[in-house]
Amino acid sequence: MILGRLTPTLTLVAALAAQTPAQAQWWWSPSQKAAPQKKAAPATPPQPPQQAVATPAPAGPGTPADAPAQPDPSFLAFLRELWPDAQAKGVTRATFDMAFAGVTPDPRVMTIITQRQPEFGRPAGAYLSSMVSKTRIETGTRKATEFATTLNAVEERYGVDRFIVLAIWGIETSYGAGATDRWDVIRSLATLAQARHRHPYFRDELITALQILQDRHIPRNAMLGSFAGAMGQPQFMPSSFMSYAVDFSGDGKRDIWTNVPDVLGSIGNYMQKYGWKPGLAPAFEVVAPPGFDHRMSRGSFDDWRLVGFRRADGAAFPAEGDAILFFPSGARGPAFLVTDNFVVIKRYNNSDVYALAVSHLADRVQGRGPIRAEWPADDRQPTMSERIALQHKLAELGYSVRNFTGHLDFDLRDAIREVQVKSGMVPDGHPSPPLLDRIGVKVARPAATPPP
Repeated sequence: MILGRLTPTLTLVAALAAQTPAQAQWWWSPSQKAAPQKKAAPATPPQPPQQAVATPAPAGPGTPADAPAQPDPSFLAFLRELWPDAQAKGVTRATFDMAFAGVTPDPRVMTIITQRQPEFGRPAGAYLSSMVSKTRIETGTRKATEFATTLNAVEERYGVDRFIVLAIWGIETSYGAGATDRWDVIRSLATLAQARHRHPYFRDELITALQILQDRHIPRNAMLGSFAGAMGQPQFMPSSFMSYAVDFSGDGKRDIWTNVPDVLGSIGNYMQKYGWKPGLAPAFEVVAPPGFDHRMSRGSFDDWRLVGFRRADGAAFPAEGDAILFFPSGARGPAFLVTDNFVVIKRYNNSDVYALAVSHLADRVQGRGPIRAEWPADDRQPTMSERIALQHKLAELGYSVRNFTGHLDFDLRDAIREVQVKSGMVPDGHPSPPLLDRIGVKVARPAATPPP
């Protein structure tokens, strides 16, 4: 999950300024052999420069051309406060000053990150249709053949279904074709960290991004990604890169930007590390029996079979294992049984509809059919702010809430079922607008259409 600085804000240390182009070039060319490290300068607070020129990054969103004319004093203070923690993580002063040369906050980032939430507030069926499009299915089918050898090797090494790996790649960046974000990762992360957005998450990611530069995994001007700092074709945040990116091609580099074997291997490694269980489907559509008691949300496959559930495609249930009943749009819409591997996909992007899209795209690329049940025409998913308000309300009502980030786990959906029972509603675990109204969560109303 993804997701400009020409005005100088820090002095490049004297050691860097004195380097010859040949000595300094490794920052700007991945093929250039690194110059020997010089001893880091003492940890003195960075001062505004008299004269400094930043090496320009490629043109695109977040690049120097649209930076403000003067340094921001509050941003300089933020960098002075950041430096000791970066140094403690092994970042040298030379790397720190080089990374922030000419960097200023990007005012667009905060606006975008609060508005661009495709998994939230949008009807589930519309989201699935856009993510599992005809183009993505057809392209995924071609990529499955083109990279069959690599996908087979990834599956053998990590035990992760090749079609799940392929689907994540497809949804994240359209199999690499969409990995063209040209936001400066350092600038974006610094903007979010200074604003204390989801603090300390983005601050920690910023320091990790500095470590990536320190370890020379990528040149400074090539460290591009989404507006929120997600990098490369798998859209790894810096911490995910450090923990899960692999050199699957064996060329000595972990290149998630241009090397497809490294991209696929890194996704497989990520999923394995988070507990993927080989041979277990993450989700499949089911048909509920008439008169089913919707208070039942969990059970073994034998349990579901005994109460009359069947798979929509007519296939048999797995011989063993457990599953959770999930209604993305409430009991009037499609129903799914989801497994532990569905939860693993949510570790990649903490969204139920994202995990459902990955599972469904994997199915479609293999030639399986579309979702059979109709999505409700009036489906309305809660926005992020409504989800957060719901979490606070559930906490007030005495339910255990692990976080207040707006991400609903299945324990909270069980809590919603209990509230629905008390309110005389169908207990399907879906936070519908009537439920939010009933418990006092303010629901944003769509703007009225002006008369003709």
